[in-house]
Amino acid sequence: MPRLDPFVSQFVINEISVGDTMASKERIHASATFPLLEMNPDVANLATRYFKAIQIPKKATSDAFHLAIATWHGLDYVVSWNCTHIASGRVRAIVERINGEFDMATPVICTPEELMEV
Repeated sequence: MPRLDPFVSQFVINEISVGDTMASKERIHASATFPLLEMNPDVANLATRYFKAIQIPKKATSDAFHLAIATWHGLDYVVSWNCTHIASGRVRAIVERINGEFDMATPVICTPEELMEV
């Protein structure tokens, strides 16, 4: 049975902290009890591999880190509305290929709508 427990990384916290002040506070409050996933050199190396292979713009570097943190920590799912740099068939194939080189499992990368079909 897949784990659907929510987790956050520092990258997620940074992203939910921007925008409308009141909405940002609500997002931070809603995620305050979620476990924080560790960032380490192995995650950074994996993110660098993804970043180069996916060929995303420098401003979207954190997208590669979202994928790497989830993979390294063995999460079952990465859920995102970012269909350009995360939840796309092209990105899924690249991440699966790289993870296969390291004998690492790939989380299911999907949109919230796709997750609801599970």
